[in-house]
Amino acid sequence: MAPAVDCRELVVRYGSLTAVDRLSLSADDGEVVALVGPNGAGKTSTVESLEGYRRPDSGTVRVRGLDPVADHRALVAHVGVMLQRGGVYPSLGPRRVLQLFAAYYPDPEDPVALLERVALTSVATTPWRHLSGGEQQRLSLALALVGRPDVLFLDEPTAGVDPEGRGAIRAVIRELRSRGACVVITTHELAEAEQLADRVVIVRAGRVLADGSPASLAGGGAAVLRFATARPIDTAALSAALEAPVHEEQPRHYRIDAPTPPSVTELTTWLSSQQAELTELRTGRSLEETYLALVGEADGSPAAPARPEPGRRRHRRPPR
Repeated sequence: MAPAVDCRELVVRYGSLTAVDRLSLSADDGEVVALVGPNGAGKTSTVESLEGYRRPDSGTVRVRGLDPVADHRALVAHVGVMLQRGGVYPSLGPRRVLQLFAAYYPDPEDPVALLERVALTSVATTPWRHLSGGEQQRLSLALALVGRPDVLFLDEPTAGVDPEGRGAIRAVIRELRSRGACVVITTHELAEAEQLADRVVIVRAGRVLADGSPASLAGGGAAVLRFATARPIDTAALSAALEAPVHEEQPRHYRIDAPTPPSVTELTTWLSSQQAELTELRTGRSLEETYLALVGEADGSPAAPARPEPGRRRHRRPPR
């Protein structure tokens, strides 16, 4: 079957600036794909092209097999879009806003049930401008869901959201996946991507640097062993004993990275001989380490400074 979301060799330019440079990615039904990268990497321009709000300069973009620009009217019933901020009438409360947007669809979700689903029942009549940032985010998610879409684009869904709100949003995303929806997330929070996404696409300067599961991306590169002890240790002595470099990242927290790191047994045996209690142990490379290595080393230089991208579009009323 064709992917739910598919773009090939996408190019988006703003004058002399190439924001997206022959980028290709896809996402399937029942899959959560996280698009991550520094500011100015081209994430917003890519997603706006997929949503049909920006016309590509070249390349092929399809969502549900439809051209998001030419077939926008047919596609809009399938797609839900969550903005990071804005797009809501500031004087209306969540219940009224959801009732208004529900009226644009032939078979919408129940606004009252949606309020409960995103944990906004207690502020259902509070004007949008008086909601906290996290509550506004959850309302934006509810607006993306009200039309029962099967493809969703979520822009920084948990940015500025408190732990309770994050839990509610994560639960909704997992529920969408279990229902077979395709979910594309843009985020700066690598821990969020690692926890929620089936695949992570790392982008820099409009190009894909890596595409794979969080586990496969985190597993790349040199092996890493991290540990912590109850009291300081002699890193030089441990390095000599293990024949591997030992670095103290912060007081009593250490890292061993080598092509073939020592076994956990070797480490714990040495620590025991020094009467240094092991308090924490973690093996493998994190997604964040892989991301920073790729973004910083993509062209042999430190990460490029952020490039501004044009502002985000506001919520649009779907055509009847």
